[in-house]
Amino acid sequence: MEKTLNAFFDAGTAGEAGLITMINAGLNPLITGLEYDSRRIKPGNLYFALPGLHADGRSFVPDAVRQGAAAVLYQGELAAYRPDIVYIKVKDSRFAMSPAAAAFYGFPSRRLGVIGVTGTEGKSTTVYLIWQLLKLAGKRAGFISTVQFSPGGGAQWNPEHQTTPEAPAVHRLLAEMVSAGTEYAVLEASSHGLSPRTNRLGDVAFDAAVMTNVTHEHLEFHGTWEQYRNDKANLFRSLNRFSHDKFKDAAVPSFGVINAGDKSAAYFSAAAKRRCYTYSAAEDAGADLCLLSIESGAGGNRCEVRIGATGKQVSIRDQLPGAFNAGNVLAALLTVSALLGKPVEELIPLVPSLKPVRGRMTAVSRGQPFEVLVDYAHTPSSFETIFPPLRRRISGGRIISLFGSAGERDTGKRLQQGRIAAEWSDCIILTDEDPRGEEPMAVLKEIAAGIETGKRRWREGENLFLIPDRTAAVRRALSLARPGDLVLLLGKGHENSIIYSKETRPYDEIGEAEKALAELGF
Repeated sequence: MEKTLNAFFDAGTAGEAGLITMINAGLNPLITGLEYDSRRIKPGNLYFALPGLHADGRSFVPDAVRQGAAAVLYQGELAAYRPDIVYIKVKDSRFAMSPAAAAFYGFPSRRLGVIGVTGTEGKSTTVYLIWQLLKLAGKRAGFISTVQFSPGGGAQWNPEHQTTPEAPAVHRLLAEMVSAGTEYAVLEASSHGLSPRTNRLGDVAFDAAVMTNVTHEHLEFHGTWEQYRNDKANLFRSLNRFSHDKFKDAAVPSFGVINAGDKSAAYFSAAAKRRCYTYSAAEDAGADLCLLSIESGAGGNRCEVRIGATGKQVSIRDQLPGAFNAGNVLAALLTVSALLGKPVEELIPLVPSLKPVRGRMTAVSRGQPFEVLVDYAHTPSSFETIFPPLRRRISGGRIISLFGSAGERDTGKRLQQGRIAAEWSDCIILTDEDPRGEEPMAVLKEIAAGIETGKRRWREGENLFLIPDRTAAVRRALSLARPGDLVLLLGKGHENSIIYSKETRPYDEIGEAEKALAELGF
């Protein structure tokens, strides 16, 4: 896509971007793309010089210009200005990136039905389920999530550790969906992406907002749980910002879908100022869909559900391992039902065809006499969700848990991770997740401090192991397993690397588990 600078950076965009001044504005260059990484600049690009934790994008303006940048958007001051480059000074360059990207790509979200999904847990799975249900219902749909993305065709793996991409990538993918004739886009909306500090999703015209839950995560960024929740609620507030005339066939106005069992349900409903449908993973007389009972096994769930509007009781079968997925299925059913104007009963026959997300309760089997599950769970609340039903199912065997905690992230959760895992596990191996700039063993010792407060007697080298090298840790975990045991590999799930201070190492949890099992003779 190419546009002259004036064609998209007009008075409206300048106002949204917080323009202070534009130097050499009369040049009006042809902009060939948007880029915030100076190493990726191509001739004609607009370069966003962003402030960062370890580097300032203004330092790389000369590099960007040498590589062909035609314009530079920045905040503060620059060391030098060239007469052949347009310089756009704004209040906040990161915030300005969103309205500029939306305008450059022609405001693609306004030409799609856009569904945003937020929550501490369940976002990626719920996005994937909504996308699948829409396609099974005959609609053209795309999605963007932590695990994968699809501009409208098949799903592709997301190579980044970033749930919500930066604004240029978001609007570029949405524009690709429009070009492909896609009708709906489902976006995983992280708290970072919804925060005005990054403004990654600030100019996306959402038509539906889904909240799975709000617990404890990312306080290193938001500061407090209240601010974390407030930023997440921006998804629901966004329903009030744009006109919603995209569903002309079904005449569906914007709406919310909320987990009625979460203590913040009323808070999100108030933020929406729109009709909000509710679901509950426990019996709730007021919910539009509520779970009455569940039988969960390795191959999926069988649920009895009551439809609030009619009081009718229906059975739902899925092939999604993990009892917690029942709530994600209910959220997806409600969302697609409201989008398409179809009764939930008409969509239930599609549920058995839904596939799980890779790295979410994924079974690894090479004929070994014990279970191996890979899951992305990495927060205290996700631990509290997955452990109890697994403990009930593995009543005759042991649970061997392997996990870590991300470096330079919310450190307050480490003690809680250790405490919860100690309550439900028989053996624990602590290992690297993404240490980043922290000393790996120091992170593991912080988690271990929570483990030692548990009721069980924990002895390092006997039932507690601190092994930073994750590849070696996986092999130790599997070598300890006996028939009837469950080895639970947590925290990496679908991710394809481990981030250290000076390097990012390729890593595939499922692949490592398969290799380790093969080495054990399975």
